[in-house]
Amino acid sequence: MDDGFTLPLSPDGMATFPGPEGLTLLVRNHEVNTGTGARGGAFGSGNRRLTDEVRKNMYDPGKAAPALGGTSTVVYDTKKQKVVRQFLSLAGTLRNCAGGPTPWNSWVTCEETVEKAGRLCSVDHGWCFEVPATAQPELAKAVPLKAMGRFNHEAVAVDPKTGYVYETEDRHDGLIYRFLPKVPGKLAEGGKLQALAATKKKSLDTRNWKETAVRLGEKIEVKWIDMDDVESPKDDLRKRGFTAGAARFARGEGMWYGNDAIYFACTNGGKKNHGQVWKLKDEKLELFAEPNDKDVVDNCDNLTVAPWGDVILCEDGGGKQFLVGVTPEGRFYKLAKNSSGGSELAGATFSPDGSTLFVNIQHKGLTLAITGPWEENRRES
Repeated sequence: MDDGFTLPLSPDGMATFPGPEGLTLLVRNHEVNTGTGARGGAFGSGNRRLTDEVRKNMYDPGKAAPALGGTSTVVYDTKKQKVVRQFLSLAGTLRNCAGGPTPWNSWVTCEETVEKAGRLCSVDHGWCFEVPATAQPELAKAVPLKAMGRFNHEAVAVDPKTGYVYETEDRHDGLIYRFLPKVPGKLAEGGKLQALAATKKKSLDTRNWKETAVRLGEKIEVKWIDMDDVESPKDDLRKRGFTAGAARFARGEGMWYGNDAIYFACTNGGKKNHGQVWKLKDEKLELFAEPNDKDVVDNCDNLTVAPWGDVILCEDGGGKQFLVGVTPEGRFYKLAKNSSGGSELAGATFSPDGSTLFVNIQHKGLTLAITGPWEENRRES
């Protein structure tokens, strides 16, 4: 990269931001875990490029070796279809899976792990971190946003009207959370964490595994339960929340704000475990999609909302992997196919000008920039 570091492996969740002179700033997660070895990180063989200056900004310099997850930033010119520069923007975290953009031009990156300090790590993991979107090389100081909870994070979405941050949890019995910052736009200053609950049914199981608790298109009134001990050293936040009445979800994954609503995916929800998509708007939760057919959707993971209003899903299933579009009316279509192998597609997001779709082929470490025209080529089924 332009800062002299190596591009880390396993690109995952991403978002774009408007940059200077019409450039696009793409902030990209790297889902690097413990045990990957130096080859997975940014610092080369034996981490020889890891300097004291970098260590000062890392979250976890580790014991035997540093935590090698984090984010990189790509500055991209959509008109010339050219990378201007790319650089490391966050270091010292683990399993940066997804996250979400903020209205104040930062990326909240999420650790999908609850690894504790011990033989490998010098500090506990399981946090969110905030990364400013910058055009010039800048390694952000990695500050854990502990008030947003410690759990197996996946993604977040910010409601621009309120500044509230919604969060998914990648567990088979996970919850949906909402963070109310003390000061909107200042997440590091703390706030209150809550869990989503159905107003009329305590501890609702939305997974629809054994029985259909929520029907397709059904809208459920919701409320929010205040959570305590949110740093959760026992990783029991979801269990305590469910006991208190919060709704249970099937591995919450991607989450995005669009169409004046919050959309999120539950990757193995539904009676056949192929996935669900939910829509949260005006304190009502709607089961937006549950096809129960892997030929339609096979384990939806990351998602985004396209400029024309469709939800775009990244598959992470067992066969060929597709980008799948869902219209506001709930019709599905295949947008793209990974013909290079079985790797999941990850991080789908559009440039601010709507011209370019960015997506990762995770196992190959590739980030693609795909141009339209888009609406004219939609195929509905």
